[in-house]
Amino acid sequence: MPEAPRTAVDKALDLVEAVARSPHPLRLTDLAEEVGLHRATAYRVLLDLVRRGWVLRAGDRYLPGTAVLQLSSSAARNSLVALARPVLTALAERTGMMVNLQVPETDRSRVIDVVRPDRLSMITRLMGEALPVHRFAGPLALVAALPPAERAPYLGVAEEAGHALTGPEGLLADVERTETTGFAVEYGRNEQPVASLGRAVVPQPGRPVCAVTVVGLAAEFDETRLPELRRALGDATDALSSLLTGSAGPSENAEGTA
Repeated sequence: MPEAPRTAVDKALDLVEAVARSPHPLRLTDLAEEVGLHRATAYRVLLDLVRRGWVLRAGDRYLPGTAVLQLSSSAARNSLVALARPVLTALAERTGMMVNLQVPETDRSRVIDVVRPDRLSMITRLMGEALPVHRFAGPLALVAALPPAERAPYLGVAEEAGHALTGPEGLLADVERTETTGFAVEYGRNEQPVASLGRAVVPQPGRPVCAVTVVGLAAEFDETRLPELRRALGDATDALSSLLTGSAGPSENAEGTA
């Protein structure tokens, strides 16, 4: 009997499985070849998988998304958490601060890994929690890295909570400052006397993959220490971006020949 044609579900599952079992993030061409799809077809299916959280896109590479991680412990070995953990640990050791990793969701960011020194055990880890943009540095860094047209859902959560959007102390001013400097700073909006500094990992302009945040006591985020923390966080997020993109050449897309 001739082989039955592959359905849309077959194609999606083939791609999810290929991403999950790979020991390193794969490019579009690699994935299409492995599952036997035309590049344009694989690209269209991957767009939906990224939107639904089954796959994460980092530059021109793909790795397991948070939805996969909730279902498969084996996929976690090749996940963003596994790739980022050494970077988070090194940053925590360099700064003496708590460090967390966050990924964007529909209108918030979610904490997916935390490294907390013993001396900061009084600070809430927030592991697994979804964080709104008006109270935390991580989602603020992610929103500032998004194109303006894609920020509305995050801003809407703040507006519903009664947080001002306009004015010198409004959220839009915070977003603009963060977009300009590349760093989001937050003092005590969620927990006193805690401060945080966040930076998005953006392998491709307008497509933040995650954010890394340094968290500690507000007194340690004064003007004398802040430049040092920015340098350390900048080095860490640059290192993570390099890990995600590898030594890949120019970004791929669905155009061109297969």
